[in-house]
Amino acid sequence: MTVRLLAVDGGQSGIKVRLVHNGERTEEKFPGVQTDEAVLPQLARVVKRVIAQNSVPINTVTVGTTGLVKAEHDARKLFELINSEQLHHVALAHDSVSSYLGALGDRHGVVVAAGTGVVTLAVGAKQVARIDGWGHIMGDVGSGYWIGQQALIAAMRHYDGRGPHTKLTHAVKDRWSDLSEAYIELQALEDRVATVASFAAHVATLADTDQIAAQICQRAGEELADSAATAIRRVDLAGSDEIPVAAIGGVFEGEHVRRTFTEKLCELLSAAQVQPQGGNGLDGVQRLAELAPEHALQELISHHKH
Repeated sequence: MTVRLLAVDGGQSGIKVRLVHNGERTEEKFPGVQTDEAVLPQLARVVKRVIAQNSVPINTVTVGTTGLVKAEHDARKLFELINSEQLHHVALAHDSVSSYLGALGDRHGVVVAAGTGVVTLAVGAKQVARIDGWGHIMGDVGSGYWIGQQALIAAMRHYDGRGPHTKLTHAVKDRWSDLSEAYIELQALEDRVATVASFAAHVATLADTDQIAAQICQRAGEELADSAATAIRRVDLAGSDEIPVAAIGGVFEGEHVRRTFTEKLCELLSAAQVQPQGGNGLDGVQRLAELAPEHALQELISHHKH
């Protein structure tokens, strides 16, 4: 049977889809996943919309998404929500799995995906280990949100006179001219998580000239390196001669974070080798359908075939 595949990469900033048929592919983007709502109905609506607007019958749907809790990690449920006679195979996984496959394919190693949030996934011969990805309230240390939050804290400490001068205060004042009211306005925003994370870009830009920004970048890089090293140890790769490491996501576009991450990780594990940028999340979602049945990552992927 010819595979006509729809790959769905569900992120908070947007749901990206890729239709693959006869070696050709087309891509489209939809509004992002709302993690305070059930995720599968949101994904199913997007898939059904794509099916309706394409004359090519889609028989395989692969999904890597944020916000996937255990109760929804069920490809059968998604299959039933899509409710398409042409559909024969659904593969569903957390976006940490698709990020891994996009960056390293089926190789053993570790991927740190740091955007608004962060999750680290290591894969060994027989086991996998996920580190963090626990959301901005309980975790996501070193993520864009975490960096932005540290920037806001530093700015308010400077404003109060409790902390040293930092140019980050000016960046915050550009957003809220009255800093005494900033916390009220921020809490009222529906997109407050993304708003906090947006200050990570200011931290990266100012790190060359502002000591506080540089310190935040250093702490983020060290935390992310610690997560990677911990994940590597948990899957028994620490004794390997060479350990592929992929550092992906917007946080690593900042030179200071990436340099600190690389240096600290090499201190912790000399065999760790940070790789050049590989494929993206959609590439990884597409690979969900191609992964060998015996691969360790299969334990994190839900399949339903009809």
